[in-house]
Amino acid sequence: MRKLASFLMLTLDGYFEGESPWAIDWHNVDDEFNDFAIKQLDESDRLVFGRATYLGMAQYWPSAEALKNDPEVAARMNSAPKIVVSRTLEEPEPPWANTRLIRDPRELETLKEAEGKDLLVLGSSVLTTSLMEMNLLDELRVIVNPVLIGAGNSLSSSAGGRISLKLLSTRKFRSGNVLLTYEPVPAKMGAR
Repeated sequence: MRKLASFLMLTLDGYFEGESPWAIDWHNVDDEFNDFAIKQLDESDRLVFGRATYLGMAQYWPSAEALKNDPEVAARMNSAPKIVVSRTLEEPEPPWANTRLIRDPRELETLKEAEGKDLLVLGSSVLTTSLMEMNLLDELRVIVNPVLIGAGNSLSSSAGGRISLKLLSTRKFRSGNVLLTYEPVPAKMGAR
């Protein structure tokens, strides 16, 4: 059985973006981070996105800017099989190569049981939170950037209650970023 993991970047005060969508100018990205990103993509054979993250990623990664600024990551992002989880999209829009739409996140359970490399959710805080609440997420990877922005959108804003996590590992980057890897503790039925 393969893992379903999620990766997000956060500020030290817990925001994955500023107060407006895609306000991520605080992302602390360098060669060491890119090496980590490439390794993470190489260990996965399918990328998973929620609707809002898919819209931004599908606009950016196939662009001339992404291909010029980050060709190795762009090549992997563009060629990887992708899933967008959405109850509102009629089809993956904008179109992005190798993308299919699913309506119910529980469909990921069947994919987890298939042979292959890990499934990787990128960004997608609402989907990540839902997957933890449904006991489907196996691993949460969070890079905390050494910055406070004071306001924004929180990873946990869509949580319906407490989600407990068990720390599996930490890694410090030269930039001051810290990777925290957690295992969600399965919620007990009826507990909130």
